[in-house]
Amino acid sequence: MNNIPTELKYTKEHEWVKAEGDIVTVGITDFAQNSLGDIVFVELPEVGQEFSKDDTFGVVESIKSASDLYLPVSGVVTEVNEELPDAPDSLNSDPYDSWMVKVKMTNQDELSDLLSNEDYESLCQE
Repeated sequence: MNNIPTELKYTKEHEWVKAEGDIVTVGITDFAQNSLGDIVFVELPEVGQEFSKDDTFGVVESIKSASDLYLPVSGVVTEVNEELPDAPDSLNSDPYDSWMVKVKMTNQDELSDLLSNEDYESLCQE
């Protein structure tokens, strides 16, 4: 059974989102890290970069494959987890503590497009 915290929102591309006011924190889910296998490399954007919803904001590479990361909301990157590039394996051990970016949203309505934990769990079981 995948670990799917109830307080978070999710994307069909297996990112998790935690919204606090107009700031969202984004990472990859337990299902994603499990599917990827041992993560060996993470590429993240620069602070201040602006993205539209569903833009590629980075890359995660495992011993099996490389996967693009998609930003679930439009906005500007306000913070990047500087520890991840040096310790990408932390995404395997604790994907919900190992956030990737924090973004100041430009359109809060986009949050309504995200999946609840129940909907995401159903997606993972397909």
